[in-house]
Amino acid sequence: MAESAPKRLKTDSTSGSVLVGTHSGHFHADEALAVHMLRMLPTYRDSSLVRTRDPKILETCHTVVDVGGEYDAQRNRYDHHQRGFTTTFPGKNTKLSSAGLVYMHFGRDLIAQSIQQASSKANADADAAVDSSSDVELLYNKIYENFIEAVDAHDNGISRYDRDALQAAGIEQRFSSGGFTLGAMVGRLNPAWNDPKPADADEAQQAEDQLFLTASRRIGEEFERTLDFMTGAWLPARTIVQQAFDQRTKHDAEGRILVIEGQSVPWKEHLYTLEGEGNPSVLYVLYAEGTQPGAKWRIQCVPETQDSFTSRKPLPEAWRGFRDAELDGVSGVDGCVFVHAAGFIGGNKTFEGAMEMATKALAL
Repeated sequence: MAESAPKRLKTDSTSGSVLVGTHSGHFHADEALAVHMLRMLPTYRDSSLVRTRDPKILETCHTVVDVGGEYDAQRNRYDHHQRGFTTTFPGKNTKLSSAGLVYMHFGRDLIAQSIQQASSKANADADAAVDSSSDVELLYNKIYENFIEAVDAHDNGISRYDRDALQAAGIEQRFSSGGFTLGAMVGRLNPAWNDPKPADADEAQQAEDQLFLTASRRIGEEFERTLDFMTGAWLPARTIVQQAFDQRTKHDAEGRILVIEGQSVPWKEHLYTLEGEGNPSVLYVLYAEGTQPGAKWRIQCVPETQDSFTSRKPLPEAWRGFRDAELDGVSGVDGCVFVHAAGFIGGNKTFEGAMEMATKALAL
């Protein structure tokens, strides 16, 4: 039986708000996230939502996600279930879900909006924050890779690894992941098979819709945290590392010492990306322990890879495990604080001392 449009449509025709449609029944991470991403944008901020599979009701919607068997961005239709759908994000092989489709079309707007908000919080010129389309494009691809693609793959039944290859290699899972995925988190918010269900169809639908809204908010909060971090912390850190990378030959003609001035920032991922453009390898990174005057300085070895514990050039073996005056005597550098027993990090009371440690370590 077709659903009753007057009962299901939750919109005020005089309010001017748009109506977003998605399917009723068991909900998934992709449409939950798609709806939330849309509602982050000004056009959809006050939008109403209807969850239905009735084509006549869906026809009345301004935007439809994950239902309707149609992908047509001009008409705001974002389904991926139809036969022959093979659309992927640029440069990727994972077939898109409704989340990926919405992100592909609206992601740049979400990122530019977030950059402006981060800039406003920092009391900077908001317009200046988005004058570089390269920053938006960088985050557009990065956020898809780090967040959205996992949702697309989950909804389309795509595994992270080739199971046959793992089996052939004799690789077995050591323990359960415990369902700690975005898809599993949303899935657990669906009604259980034996949960009491209201006898009245409209009441039952309203109860299910409330659970969907909870799921949409939950996964949406995770997306917003990722977006806020990438625009408010990751991108500014990249700018600082870029500046340090561009000036690295000031401290060593071969560019082997990177100095991060001011506040220390996460640097590894950015450094490897910059080096991936064919630049010489950095061996040591110097940064202050804090922003207060007289803060001590650290010298940290660059690992061979981002997840490696092996340094490209560890600090000299003769220095390792010593501290303070003993280390001063062993290294011939004043103001030493420590060198870790594994040789991957050390410290000095001053920038000059840390730089001398780096320079001497390069020569040994």
